Amino acid sequence: MRFHVPNTEVNNPGYSVRKVAIVGSGYIGIEMAEALRKRHLDVTIFQRGSEILSTVDADLGRIIHQKLSANAVNVITGLTVSEINETGSNVEVVGLNEHQKTQSSTYDLVLIVVGVQPNNELLVKVGAETGIAGAIEVDQYMQTSLPDIWAAGDLVETRHHLLGETYLPLGTTAHKQGRIAGFNIAGIQRAFKGSLGTQVLKAFDLVVVRTGLLTSEAIQAGFNPFTVTTDVDDHKAYFPGAQKIKIRITGDQKSGRLLGVQLIGHYGSEVAKRSDIFATAIFNDMTVAEISDLDLSYSPPVGSPWDAVQIAAQNWEQQNAKR
Repeated sequence: MRFHVPNTEVNNPGYSVRKVAIVGSGYIGIEMAEALRKRHLDVTIFQRGSEILSTVDADLGRIIHQKLSANAVNVITGLTVSEINETGSNVEVVGLNEHQKTQSSTYDLVLIVVGVQPNNELLVKVGAETGIAGAIEVDQYMQTSLPDIWAAGDLVETRHHLLGETYLPLGTTAHKQGRIAGFNIAGIQRAFKGSLGTQVLKAFDLVVVRTGLLTSEAIQAGFNPFTVTTDVDDHKAYFPGAQKIKIRITGDQKSGRLLGVQLIGHYGSEVAKRSDIFATAIFNDMTVAEISDLDLSYSPPVGSPWDAVQIAAQNWEQQNAKR
């Protein structure tokens, strides 16, 4: 994440930030929007695509969009920021909208959160091989093409459990890869088992999470995906406080293999931990049907005899059988 502040901020002790622009509406951009709104700042978030949070399906991104708007975050989609200019006491953001017309506005602070690129310069200079997006190639033990050199994290390619080699910079992946590299440097052979791209975001009182593949990604990977969305209570509805979780399951319609899941629900509904059940299932190559075989915990205040994840899996089975 990069910041743009006017030069006057350094020389003026009385300078205060009131208007903030955030360029990019991924996880960090949305989290920063919430944090800044809680400090009662005027926040605008820019997204070049038609909807925010492009790592999930557009209709789920729209739910987060509506939540931001309901909390007085100004969300501007369909605008590609082309320039950021200091204007003395402010920072000007200039962009092109969907009609190729220039728009500009000024802010006290601009945050740029539009993704990362691998900082490969040092290793490239000494001859390390690079691959996807310029990331450093590593083997399953996190060793580079250079003798006695290991690398991990946002710098390197990532083995995806369903896609093979890709570039997918995530903090959880970096931790796992760093641990594997450390083991091997210490002479204990360990292999990196792969990522599923599991990601979670809290936006005010909502939590949205994904693991595995979206439908479009599954098609590109050569699967025959079928996707079903189920709205299910987070615990028994007769017990006070039940909230709906939207669970979207993507499975291969021929083999029944679980390929990916997206969930969105209220903070406190254990949305992320329910997603972790699906992540574990995908990692172990389970079918959607096998989700119902899992011995999951139950008590009316926290779940159902068939947990929400199992109800959604059974709905996927039923809908797939009708095809």
